[in-house]
Amino acid sequence: VIFAVFGKQWYQRRVRGQLGLNCDIALPCATQNEITVEGARNLVQGGCWCVAEGANMPTTNEAVDVLKSKVDIYIPAKAANAGGVATSALEMAQNSARLFWTAEEVDEKLKGIMNNIFATAYSTAQEFDRPWDLQFGANAAGFLKVYKAYKAMGYLKF
Repeated sequence: VIFAVFGKQWYQRRVRGQLGLNCDIALPCATQNEITVEGARNLVQGGCWCVAEGANMPTTNEAVDVLKSKVDIYIPAKAANAGGVATSALEMAQNSARLFWTAEEVDEKLKGIMNNIFATAYSTAQEFDRPWDLQFGANAAGFLKVYKAYKAMGYLKF
């Protein structure tokens, strides 16, 4: 399923691959590899300027390359889906500590987590001269975090 916005009109359509949809914003939210290269090109030709992935890896690697070079904003799944994962972690922490947080407290904690995720992905992409490549920034930041932990534990000698 892909959700798309064109002006103020919302569309929901079951699609696979080609798309052929005129829209401003596309939100692939169902399955892996939902957007192929052909579909990415069709989205661009249809005026799409923003793609935010709502499913795990809904875009093929080749289609990601097309989108990253052609749309104004591409938000990879790991960034777009982070809120759900973070909220689950907050729920587990709350339950294990037998705490009760109000919706406002959860929202405030989530806002901090999401701001940190964006800032980390954005600044890491900038560090490597890949401005606005949030997918690269998120991947590189994760790799660096693991690298630093392994080095601190003495597993790496370089």
